[in-house]
Amino acid sequence: MKTLDLDAIKAFVLTAELQSFTRAAQALDSTQSAVSLKLRRLEQQLGRRLLERTPRQVRLSAEGAAFLEAARELIGAHERAIASFEVEQRRLVIGISHQLVSAELPGMLRRMSDHDPNLLIELRAAGSVEIADAYDEGKLDAALVLQPGDKRRNGDKLYDETFAWIAAADWQPRTGQPLPLSTQGASCSIRNAAVRTLDLAGIPWTEVFIGKGAAMVGAAAAAGLAIAVLPRRSAPPHTVDVGASLSLPELPTHEVVLYSALHDRRSRAALGTLAAAFKSLA
Repeated sequence: MKTLDLDAIKAFVLTAELQSFTRAAQALDSTQSAVSLKLRRLEQQLGRRLLERTPRQVRLSAEGAAFLEAARELIGAHERAIASFEVEQRRLVIGISHQLVSAELPGMLRRMSDHDPNLLIELRAAGSVEIADAYDEGKLDAALVLQPGDKRRNGDKLYDETFAWIAAADWQPRTGQPLPLSTQGASCSIRNAAVRTLDLAGIPWTEVFIGKGAAMVGAAAAAGLAIAVLPRRSAPPHTVDVGASLSLPELPTHEVVLYSALHDRRSRAALGTLAAAFKSLA
């Protein structure tokens, strides 16, 4: 009977989910070479090739896909067994920018829960400025925000988020009319950066819809009411990037930054899992 290395299985699950040895190593507080070695030994022990490796991509093999769910269950059972001695429930209050709430969020929360079943996550979504202010006021344990690259604070930069001019696939501009925009209002740094680029390019614009969150702003674009400035990965179905076709200026990138002053093991481990998951979106 084979006894599997739980650390190697955890490394496999994270590498499969994050599609990167580097990001899995970051989540495990290890090195890329150590993770790669563990996975090679696991493959040798199983006599199966679990991952297909290329210079640009790491993806599951057919045998790896078949093994993944059982591996998740094994790691989950292991973490629950360890957590049974930690009867104290840990509450972690995290603020997150509206723009970063996307379809990937449920998977990220599941990873955090699997890591620590006794972790109570309280998630608050708002604009990046509001989240940063709440963090500065001590109302949040951690903050995940978008900020311009020239605004330096003592946070952990996860990746650079790129934005696009998003509109309904059948949307057409009206001759002689200013560019209609769907935004989160004047307090939004993404909106302000976008309109500055339009002003510099001499392109007239007007706000026709203001909403809170990428979902609302994107809904107005999908309905054909306006053009929204959104991360490409957050674009609603049946919308397209119209930047090139309308000769619109390139939008500046913003940094996705995680702030936290927590130092206890459980909190740092949970936030490390969240950070690694967000880095996988880059």
